[in-house]
Amino acid sequence: MKRDNKLKGKTGEEIACSYLKQNGYEIFHKNFATEVGELDIVVSDSETLIFVEVKTRLDDAFGSPAEAVDYRKQRKISAVAAQYIKKFRYFDVPVRFDVIEVYLRDRKVRHIRNAFDSYLRY
Repeated sequence: MKRDNKLKGKTGEEIACSYLKQNGYEIFHKNFATEVGELDIVVSDSETLIFVEVKTRLDDAFGSPAEAVDYRKQRKISAVAAQYIKKFRYFDVPVRFDVIEVYLRDRKVRHIRNAFDSYLRY
């Protein structure tokens, strides 16, 4: 079961990367990890640094995938994003947090821009 979820997540991230490339985003990193956590995908639209959380489901029978990005998850993503910004010195760049929902059953992608406000501290 756990391995199935990992595979599902990886497949969802690949679909999300294809979607982002097709829509003109430049991919900087995939699975950027620190001791605090991991960022699924980091991209740019040439003006904004965007941290993308990918949520993959077969369908929405148990609610939308984005609902899994709760307050705790948002804080964790923000903390890792702050480390990313420090490491690569993106101090004067606008930042955005997006969620991409991937529905595997029909290979549908839903891109939620500005999905949440950040809790950035650096």
